[in-house]
Amino acid sequence: MDKKMTSGEIAKKAGVSQKAVRLYDEKGLLKPTGYSEGNYRLYDEGALAILEKIVALKNIGFSLEEIRDNLIAGDAGNVEEALRIQLKQMEEKRYQIEKVCAAIRRTLERKDKELDWDDVAVMVQNISLDQKADEHHWDALKHTAKEQDWYEKIFESLKIQKGEKVLDLGCGFAKLWRNNWNRIPENTKIYGYDLHGSWADDFAKYVEEHRAELPDNVEIALTFADLEQEDTWAGIDTNKEYSMILAHYLKYMLKEPEVLIRRASEVLAPGGVFSVNGTTVSKWYLFMQNVTGKLGIKAEFVDDLIRAQEVKKEKECAVLQKYFSKVETVKLTNHWHYEDAEELLQKMKEVFAEQEKFICAKQSRMKEYFAERIAKDGEIVIDIDSEFHHCFK
Repeated sequence: MDKKMTSGEIAKKAGVSQKAVRLYDEKGLLKPTGYSEGNYRLYDEGALAILEKIVALKNIGFSLEEIRDNLIAGDAGNVEEALRIQLKQMEEKRYQIEKVCAAIRRTLERKDKELDWDDVAVMVQNISLDQKADEHHWDALKHTAKEQDWYEKIFESLKIQKGEKVLDLGCGFAKLWRNNWNRIPENTKIYGYDLHGSWADDFAKYVEEHRAELPDNVEIALTFADLEQEDTWAGIDTNKEYSMILAHYLKYMLKEPEVLIRRASEVLAPGGVFSVNGTTVSKWYLFMQNVTGKLGIKAEFVDDLIRAQEVKKEKECAVLQKYFSKVETVKLTNHWHYEDAEELLQKMKEVFAEQEKFICAKQSRMKEYFAERIAKDGEIVIDIDSEFHHCFK
């Protein structure tokens, strides 16, 4: 007969505390194989093997509930899938941690003033904004791999000429410049503005490391300042007039976007262009409207979202026409490719996060519809339009 171990002995062999052994018992993960005359828990070698398994799985991030429900229950067929899911979750956690660490480092490296709790609040806000932008960026890269680089498309649409004087408001990570580094026309001067603690800090390092690779007489100068402060615009005004001003994706982060538009109009040179991204009716909304229509599913919330974007677009154009005599809209399209029905369904859940119950209730029919289209055509392609308003005095 196998020698029985007390809770203290099995805990010592597995390298955990007796309290942990008792907890695993309470959670239904590790049951005693017997009891002593004094009613103390006893365990055998089989129990030790289970305990070591619990410890191993816990160390790679599984919760006790996940261990109990998916693994200790004995369903070996789920182990590989459970590990794959766990790997994805841990990679996401690592991404979150790396983002926070990078933001903290950038904040600590600041030498311009003594840090206070307001700086921490701004840092947290920037982490959130950068994170959302990154998530969208990586998602786009995955599903538009067959397409031309998005920032090359934007760069080409701007038609930057030699000797341009460009003001880039909210330059951030600056993929517009990074991805076209060798294509920036000669004699171009770029003045970038953004906050400390954002990805603009990384761009500042990139500029210094790659300045020698720029075309002849291209100059890039970065200023860290708040674009909603008067003194920032006093500094911008010293370099007027700018032949091109960019405010791509910045308006979503401002309290008063119209103020920035007005100020941009004041420092834009005659004949210059102010480029700002505009609101478009989301193709994801239109896609969902089409899908629910074909399936005979009532989804009034989609119609409401589309109407709201149409109204917002009209208001934006009215504001631009208030400060500029001519507004041209440039439409750029990216084609998103989906070859997996489950992945496309997950995208719909993300786009319509506030309609989780609706999506979950209809997901079987939607997934089946996606799968049928993919089986027929090899993929589902969704054309995602973006609009940029080019504004002239």
